[in-house]
Amino acid sequence: MSTYRAFEVTGERQFRQVERESREPLPGAARLRVQACGVCHTDVNAVEGLRADASKPLVPGHEIVGVVDAVGPGVTAWRIGDRVGVGFLNGPCYACEPCRRGDFVNCADQPLTGTTIDGGYAEVAYARASGLVRIPDNMEPLDVAPLLCAGLTVYSALLRAGARPGALVAIQGIGGLGHLGIQYAATLGYRVAAIARGSAKAGLATQLGADHYIDSVATDPAAALRGLGGAAAIVATAANGASMSPLVAGLAPNGRMVVVGAGPEPIETPTADLIFGTRSIVGSLTGSSIENEDNLQLAHRRGIRSMNEVMPLSEAPRAYERMLSGQARFRVVLDTRA
Repeated sequence: MSTYRAFEVTGERQFRQVERESREPLPGAARLRVQACGVCHTDVNAVEGLRADASKPLVPGHEIVGVVDAVGPGVTAWRIGDRVGVGFLNGPCYACEPCRRGDFVNCADQPLTGTTIDGGYAEVAYARASGLVRIPDNMEPLDVAPLLCAGLTVYSALLRAGARPGALVAIQGIGGLGHLGIQYAATLGYRVAAIARGSAKAGLATQLGADHYIDSVATDPAAALRGLGGAAAIVATAANGASMSPLVAGLAPNGRMVVVGAGPEPIETPTADLIFGTRSIVGSLTGSSIENEDNLQLAHRRGIRSMNEVMPLSEAPRAYERMLSGQARFRVVLDTRA
């Protein structure tokens, strides 16, 4: 493929379909023939002009599934034809201080796929070999794509929460992240409480594996959690600080609220709710490439599935708008083969 289709963006939501020249991958990197790419809320960093130089064309997208079709000098662990994925983190450098301490997620020299380097709204993408994720056999690319970021995000958050098996874990929000969070929490053996506004999603929460449903409009969600014995962990997925703030009081002693829904509003809580009970609030940012492989293996073996709306690459701008509307149920995925 000497040229390939891609959707570039400049400024604020200025999409343009272009034909790009294919190039050889850089040392330590690989070139992928893209099969599917999820449309994630984090794509706003590229599309809404929130990056350092919004005048420079950039291809968004960081939930990429594809096949290796070329490798750069020094790449020995990957071969042409390998089925791989790439998430938000494009690959650690292995040289900075965080990497030398084994903290690859917080690598100080790591490109961000679709945010600081070109991503997957295209037929071809590039990634560091250190960021590639091996795809289990028989997993459909359209199913895998959202798991590379949304799935990994909630999976990593649950590991960070450190709750014991059988403990009560609450998932706040039943959307693109939350509908996966319920499945992962149930699969990992937790007693799951799903929290959402209104009663409309109660049936869905049960289907996804929740043991309890809390309508945050009809009841005080913290009181409801305390009535269930208190949550060992809360994974906060809804990008709204005001909806997260009241939940801290629903944590059990030593409980932890893990925040993965990024929004502009602050989280506010009385200091006493943290001190008395030794509770904590922490953030969690996705995971490393090898943790992503663990994530995909778990999803594959236990039947964790993302609920997706699929659109062809040619409709990438409309797919982005659909995601941003909040009306998608629940992830939007681009099929680059269509």
